[in-house]
Amino acid sequence: MPTIDDLFEESGDEMVNAVQTLSEKIKQRRTQMMVHSYMYYTLDDTIVSDDKWQQWADELTELQKRKTKIGFYDKEFADWNGSTGMHLPKDKWIIDRAKKLLKKS
Repeated sequence: MPTIDDLFEESGDEMVNAVQTLSEKIKQRRTQMMVHSYMYYTLDDTIVSDDKWQQWADELTELQKRKTKIGFYDKEFADWNGSTGMHLPKDKWIIDRAKKLLKKS
């Protein structure tokens, strides 16, 4: 079953993941939050558990304490605390990725 991590070329190798910059990791987590939130709130479907989503949300919240401006949905995540993704953007590319992941599952 595909996961939202499939949107990124992660091999699961700690060394590969360790070379991500802070901005890249924030971008990854923001993308995951938006794609999953679209699936959950709009399509009433999901491919990740609520616990996994919350783990990502908590990590993103902590990462954003270190850096808030990365040039990728900065305004939308400005005061985000990981409590909900209901208000997150639903741009065409988010919709396309969500549908692609759901089709693979």
